[in-house]
Amino acid sequence: MAAILCYVTDRKGLASPETAAVLSVVRRAIAAGINWIQIREKDLSGRPLAALAREAVAAARGYATSILINGRLDVAAATGAGGVHLGGDALPIAEVAAWCAQNVSGYVTPAPELAPLSSAFLAGASCHSLAEAQAAERDGAHYIFFGPVYSTSSKVQFGEPQGLVRLQEVCRAVRIPVLAIGGITLGSAHECLRAGAAGIAAIRLFQESEDLQRVVSELRVAS
Repeated sequence: MAAILCYVTDRKGLASPETAAVLSVVRRAIAAGINWIQIREKDLSGRPLAALAREAVAAARGYATSILINGRLDVAAATGAGGVHLGGDALPIAEVAAWCAQNVSGYVTPAPELAPLSSAFLAGASCHSLAEAQAAERDGAHYIFFGPVYSTSSKVQFGEPQGLVRLQEVCRAVRIPVLAIGGITLGSAHECLRAGAAGIAAIRLFQESEDLQRVVSELRVAS
């Protein structure tokens, strides 16, 4: 199966911190064929975040790209996003999965035979250890982000890099897709995929690329 590619937004890393600037990258990522785009703008309050999410969802309509909202199930549900991604300070994945099963049309409880893109609404979680990954799977996550695999300034608060050995251990221990995150470059993405990752999630690899189509094409060849 082709690698799942996820662009994680960070408008503060752009020349302009305006939402219009990140939307421009979002549109390029959609056109390039990136699978998932996680809107991760933690400093935005509900109303501006929802406005950004609605524009991203509208831009993705008709394309094979799902828009995921970081940490805000309410915004994801209200804007018709494709899912929610939960960090360590967000709602527990078990509570989100239970709520989605009752309230979100198209929500499918994960199962070993379920393809990672077949659910109409995805609930994922960030994990930094094997125990966290196994707990996320048990509690109903469709996928996990595992990292930081490599050193990166954006993940300093999560400690030392996990490395490829731990990534491989996690990939072998859970049945849901594992996306490697943290300091991913075009070269190291290939290493992560060879270690068993179902895909990669990144900010700079996609956001700072002058030729997103080329990056996506090279990652597809590697998967």
